[in-house]
Amino acid sequence: MQIAASPYMWPYDGAIDPAKTALMIIDMQTDFCGRGGYVERMGYDLSLTARAIEPIKRLLARVRETGGFTVIHTREGHKPDLSDLPANKRWRSRQIGAEIGSEGPAGRILVRGERGWQIIDELAPAPGEYIIDKPGKGSFYATDLDLILKNKGITHLILTGITTDVCVHTTMREANDRGYECLILEDCTGATDYANHLAALNMVKMQGGVFGSVSDSEAVLEALEQL
Repeated sequence: MQIAASPYMWPYDGAIDPAKTALMIIDMQTDFCGRGGYVERMGYDLSLTARAIEPIKRLLARVRETGGFTVIHTREGHKPDLSDLPANKRWRSRQIGAEIGSEGPAGRILVRGERGWQIIDELAPAPGEYIIDKPGKGSFYATDLDLILKNKGITHLILTGITTDVCVHTTMREANDRGYECLILEDCTGATDYANHLAALNMVKMQGGVFGSVSDSEAVLEALEQL
């Protein structure tokens, strides 16, 4: 069974195989979609990233129920001493009024171990699900994600999370270059600017699906019914 998607039915190489497929839930942390976190401190509309919570929650519950899939959560954050924080990244966050490492309502912004860095309760990882801690935007940089995927025989990725145009898109591009077959879900992603969200999805569709294909959670749930 394939998933209805654009610009092509996903995956390109036939029916979904749970044993070869991972659901990636990228950076669903308080800092990015919760009160008092990084995104809210920067002054953005929190609803634009929080929009992804309920669709991901429904999809995650069904994937767990179906079984056979690998579930991978990611968290962006830096060491408490900020030794892995590039100076320009810290400078940019300072300019917008939410300096990484500074104190906020949810603890030190984007620092590992702080409340804001934690994955939100609604999408808390279950035992046996992988958690990838990353210092940058992409999930492959400075992590063991590629090794885990290869050791488990994963070749296909369903991407959800935030933000569509930054961490999710970077991860999708990284995965595409490594030969993974990728699907991004429109309703399970969100950006701090809705136009950027739409543009990021449109970029995927270019050139017949330059980075993969685009769908939504309802199409995936419908396909899972047929498994």
